[in-house]
Amino acid sequence: MDLTVNSNLIIPSNELKWRFSRSSGPGGQHVNKTDSRVELVFDICRSSVIGPFYKQRLLDRLENRCVNGCLNIVASKERSQYQNRQLALAHLADLLREGLKPPQKARESTKPTRASQKRRVAAKKRRSALKQKRQNKPSEDE
Repeated sequence: MDLTVNSNLIIPSNELKWRFSRSSGPGGQHVNKTDSRVELVFDICRSSVIGPFYKQRLLDRLENRCVNGCLNIVASKERSQYQNRQLALAHLADLLREGLKPPQKARESTKPTRASQKRRVAAKKRRSALKQKRQNKPSEDE
């Protein structure tokens, strides 16, 4: 079962490593008897379908989720191993899509508009006038 990330990238099933264990999730007595927890391991560094540029981008973007260049995904929400496998594959595809996106353009700093400068100055003047009114000024008799 190959994993399709996008139209250009299809990860063959021989690059995905599966591990199964007993889950602590829903299922009651069933949980104690079946290995429904799924752990999916994808080795980014050894992948043959991802180029070196994209490997580096993935490793940089997903560095908090990777251990020794391997991306680990655990799924144990469902009672059946099959459904957990589908969840893990979907999660891996989402992570790879996000990791392969080009970085966002940095915001170009611009000057404030003339109107926003006028609004700022007017607000400062209003605040100053309010504080001036609060001051206790001596009368001319004193």
